[in-house]
Amino acid sequence: MSTIAIQPVAANPVDAALDVGLKNLWYPLCPSGFVKERPVSLRRLGKKIALWRDAAGTLHALEDHCPHRGAPLSQGVVLGDRLACPYHGVEVRCDGTVTKVPGSPGCKLEGSRAALSFRVQEAAGAIFLFNSDVNIDAPPPLQLPEQLAGGEYSSFVCYTEWKGDYRYVLDNVMDPMHGTFLHKQSHSMAEGDSSAQFQIRDTDTGFVFEKVGQRGVNFDWTEWASTGWHWMRLEIPYPKTGGPGGSFGIVASYTPIGVDRNGARMTAAFHWRCRKVSGWLRDTWRFLYRNRLEARHWQVLEQDRTMLEFMEPDANQHEHLYQHDIGLTRLRRHLRKLAKEQLESQAPAVKAAA
Repeated sequence: MSTIAIQPVAANPVDAALDVGLKNLWYPLCPSGFVKERPVSLRRLGKKIALWRDAAGTLHALEDHCPHRGAPLSQGVVLGDRLACPYHGVEVRCDGTVTKVPGSPGCKLEGSRAALSFRVQEAAGAIFLFNSDVNIDAPPPLQLPEQLAGGEYSSFVCYTEWKGDYRYVLDNVMDPMHGTFLHKQSHSMAEGDSSAQFQIRDTDTGFVFEKVGQRGVNFDWTEWASTGWHWMRLEIPYPKTGGPGGSFGIVASYTPIGVDRNGARMTAAFHWRCRKVSGWLRDTWRFLYRNRLEARHWQVLEQDRTMLEFMEPDANQHEHLYQHDIGLTRLRRHLRKLAKEQLESQAPAVKAAA
């Protein structure tokens, strides 16, 4: 049985900000099918979130915390765009406004926007949430990469939850060289040189970390991008036996869940598997994926999961990095820069409140 050490609370404010996910970004929470008729409670981004659908199927989200006494709203009754708390019947609308206090009509809680609401959107088979600590009526748009926007591409969302820090999973994807070794028995990653030089190439939305002189042979590059949310993209060449559509694409995004009952961090991992196919070839690819390829892809993910879950929580404090690691170093520095900017923007408001 695998175990993971209890991780200490981050002492550094930058680390603390990154632990629970940067603010004012969209994050995938779960597959769309997780939320049906009854309210669902999920721990994500350092919070407990209540999700539900109204009679028209429209999705809503509130912090799973009644503003009266803190009872879980997710245990209550759906009243269209409102939840009625099971503890005292307090009704909270999806925008965070308390619309009714049955036990004390007309009290000051009634009519106040006392609950934290979240903007949510469904896309590419998943539920996305805009991560903010204040109520926002009009968040920025969620921009999907072309592989998830439909059109010429078809995709499957692959969702799983892993023990460990989501930043280790980011490091894993920003390390194409691990495919040559960890996944060398894979049907699609056995080719190419076992040594390589890498370079970083900037893009309009982020950067690409790629092997020099090798493209379309193995797991040869990773792209990191920010388009209202943070996502990563890569391609793995496929033989003709892998079906139509050329290279097999993966779009990935990772959301911090929080800690489990043993104090270990958890990650919500999303891997969209994509192929550029249309018409009858799309149907062929989707049938082939479900009946032949999906199990192989889970085997590759299982190799990643095992490796990452057995890493010590402080493994990144005892590293000896080399040229293959300039991509993950770039990403780590960028995320810390974003966290510092977030803290600086919050400082005036914190001082004013004090």
